[in-house]
Amino acid sequence: MRVVLSGGGTGGHIYPALAVAAQCAAEDSASEFLYIGGQRGLESSIVPKSGLPFRAIDITGFRRKLSVDNVKTVMRFLKGVRSSKQMLKEFKPDVVVGTGGYVCGPVVYAAAKLGIPTVIHEQNAVPGLTNKFLSKYVSTIAVSFEGSESAFSGARRVIYTGNPRATVVHAADKRMGFESLGLPDGSKIILVVGGSRGAKAINEAMVEMASELPKLGHLSFVYVTGDSYYDSTREAIAGKLGQLPGNLKVLPYVHNMPEVLAATSLIVNRAGASFLAEITSLGLPSILIPSPNVTNNHQEKNARMLEKAGAASVILEPELSGQGLFRSIQDIMQSPEHHAGMSAASKGLGKPDSAQLLVAELQRLASTSKHK
Repeated sequence: MRVVLSGGGTGGHIYPALAVAAQCAAEDSASEFLYIGGQRGLESSIVPKSGLPFRAIDITGFRRKLSVDNVKTVMRFLKGVRSSKQMLKEFKPDVVVGTGGYVCGPVVYAAAKLGIPTVIHEQNAVPGLTNKFLSKYVSTIAVSFEGSESAFSGARRVIYTGNPRATVVHAADKRMGFESLGLPDGSKIILVVGGSRGAKAINEAMVEMASELPKLGHLSFVYVTGDSYYDSTREAIAGKLGQLPGNLKVLPYVHNMPEVLAATSLIVNRAGASFLAEITSLGLPSILIPSPNVTNNHQEKNARMLEKAGAASVILEPELSGQGLFRSIQDIMQSPEHHAGMSAASKGLGKPDSAQLLVAELQRLASTSKHK
């Protein structure tokens, strides 16, 4: 099967696409891929490192209010469609997959206009602008949250697959997670992540609650700061306490997140859709602090779906404090029944076979492709 993948801007759009490619290759070693991304997005560095062929188009997103920049964006979109059509004619894919971000717009639209079967994957509980636009043209829409199919009422076909990142993480080896952190197998790990770039509010809460951590000495706290907050966090905690608590590790970044997640007992994190798919595939309880700086406040909506199911506690950023966060961790970890209930609820939301379901749909569409 020949597959074109497109998605970009953030890891939440890129890694699901890479998970689809990995599953395609696992099922058919003769699969061939082309990834079309943006010149400026993270995909321009992440995708080539994964080994997939990468080509770029020049595209930017729409501003939500009237702006001269939007005129330029329309021009870039039309140019991007022309460039995408040329790339698609050269590669001759059986199917084209878009996993979100504005770069998908011209790529998937061009494929639909060429009569190539197309799939878009919506990670969030609330659809993004690009996927709303593309929903009128694509063959299939795959959604991550059960019940969110109704957001695409005018689409030809909508299926619930979950997020393909779940499949990658579900297969991770927890022993490698413990080993990479230098912790004994079976350690109770509380993983706190501020996102790939870090989060100021979570950083401040961690510094504030650092003095409380020895009260839970049987737990191992791992705080992933993001590169920009690493030095200042260590200095702030050490300046306040004289040294880091013995049960706290502060790291700038984790390169083997699937394995570390597999070894984790409780996660404190933002509520990006791909991350939620990963933690539910493992049945991880969570304390979610949605980012307020995202379109349509979609992270809070994602988080509330887990909270409603009993899989997560939600703390909105304006209400976040070190003491409050510590109490939430304490409440969950000092009650085995509470932890077990949240874990079961999380597992009930997980779709560890997500990548297989999505690839099965690609194979179905590819079998009808006139471009074979």
